[in-house]
This record gives sequence, C-alpha cells and structure tokens, in this order.
Amino acid sequence: MNIRGTIDRPLTHDPKKQAPMKPSTSEPAGSAIPDFTTTGANDSRQNRTREMQLIPEALARAHMHERLHQAEQERRAMRLMTARRMQRRAERASMRARRALAMAVMQ
Repeated sequence: MNIRGTIDRPLTHDPKKQAPMKPSTSEPAGSAIPDFTTTGANDSRQNRTREMQLIPEALARAHMHERLHQAEQERRAMRLMTARRMQRRAERASMRARRALAMAVMQ
C-alpha cells in the first residue's frame, strides 16, 4: 500500500525526506520582483517577527508562573487551616485533661 502525502498531511514531517519543491511552469524563472528593503529594515522586521512568535511562549510562561504562585498560596492556606484545626484539637484535649485532673483531685 503506497499512499502519497498531501500538503496538509505530508507523508513525513522530516524536511530532508520530503520531495523537493519544483519550480512552477506557469511562471518564468527569475520573474519575481527583487526585494528593495535595506538590511537594517530587514533585520528589524526579522526581530519583530521573532518577538511576535515568542509572545505566546511568554504568555504561557507568565500563566504557568501565576498558576504556580496561586497553587503555593493555596498550599500555604491549607497548611494554616490544618495547623489551626490541630491547635483547637490540642486545646480541647488539654481542657479535658484539666477537667479530669480537677475531678480526680475533688474526689
């Protein structure tokens, strides 16, 4: 079974294993208009493009940082609630022990 790949679903994603692009027969070779941008403008355009491509990555990093910070705050709050619960339990046990001691002394 020999299935050919399409543009949307290539046979392989490795560019070295894909078939090379063939020049179009409807357009004569060298008919493209040369680019008249200067190197400075081209470099700034390239940097802007790179920055634009990195924006989602920076947003994802900021989002993960915020979620980690939020998770740490929730963990701290849970530890505080547990500590307060244990303190109340210890105080109740201490009061029971005092009552028991007072009852034993009164007898």
